[in-house]
Amino acid sequence: MESKKKKKKVLKIRKFTVLVFLLDIAVIMGLVVINTDDFKTFWIPTAMTTMSHKYLAYTLYGTETINEIMNDNYIEKPSEEINLDDIVIGDTSEKKHYSSKYEEELYTRVPGNDLYKIIRLEEKKYKGYLTVIYDPSDVTLAVSSKLGKAGQSVNSLVKNNNGYVGINGGGFEDLDGWGNGSIPYGAIIKDGELVWDHPGGSGELIGFTKDHKMYLTSKSPEEAIKDEMVDAVEFGPNLIVNGKVAKIHGDGGWGTAPRTVIAQRKDGIVLFLIIEGRLPGYSMGATMNDVIEILLRYKAYNAANLDGGASSTMSVNGKLYNKPSAGGEYGGRTVSNAWIVTNEKNKAVTVS
Repeated sequence: MESKKKKKKVLKIRKFTVLVFLLDIAVIMGLVVINTDDFKTFWIPTAMTTMSHKYLAYTLYGTETINEIMNDNYIEKPSEEINLDDIVIGDTSEKKHYSSKYEEELYTRVPGNDLYKIIRLEEKKYKGYLTVIYDPSDVTLAVSSKLGKAGQSVNSLVKNNNGYVGINGGGFEDLDGWGNGSIPYGAIIKDGELVWDHPGGSGELIGFTKDHKMYLTSKSPEEAIKDEMVDAVEFGPNLIVNGKVAKIHGDGGWGTAPRTVIAQRKDGIVLFLIIEGRLPGYSMGATMNDVIEILLRYKAYNAANLDGGASSTMSVNGKLYNKPSAGGEYGGRTVSNAWIVTNEKNKAVTVS
């Protein structure tokens, strides 16, 4: 009997020893991984570009390491002023010959829908949607009716403004991830008037002129309005200006995350880009290099980054269309503004 007890005791000790050994290996492997340059370059910018999860970087690394990585990962934006004369809004009907499969995909319309087309994007590490808006005059800015007090979901902003498609726009105060879109950062121009201005903006206005040309400028809101800018939010960075692409060092310091981008081609077609992310096993998100690659496929001539992360939301016909990383069960987070597609000219539209 005593011999059996000893054998059981020895067996337990052996099992415990094996378990400790395996845990040691796991810890060692973990330490090896987090100290590789590839992991640091992925983890630190991804955490530091969020509004409420910077602690994830500081949990694993010291301030010196974080600053070193961030200093090596940044974006050199195109320095030239945007040339609005390059945008010639013209015939965007289907063609007989196409320069690429992407051009054919863009121009080939959904039967019965002359307003927009949604293209599904699927790569190994991310998924998303590209909305093609054929007439830029159908793009407008929707602003929360409770600005300064509360935001609204992109769904609500689309519904309340008789829209068809909408994406989130500029950023807002998001203390500890609980911001409700009430206090936008920077300026908002709506219908040629400055309706909001608050510290904390990027200094870069993203919007459209009265001639429906996408205007990217670092001028003051008052100067931009004099230049006939009618709708704008403040965010960034600019990714493409006059066909010139921003130079991305490392991953640009923006990590891998959900993205929202707005762009325009030389022929006036507007592009809404949404990348889903922070969804393990489905879509982790995209870097700025990934985003630029997508935009160039479809020949974007001017493009700017909008608020991303948990705010990246797309609504179609008043219903949540993408999978946001937060708030999906409620129709997405509440935001301060959204770029939406309207139909004042009563084009044919097939409701999705």
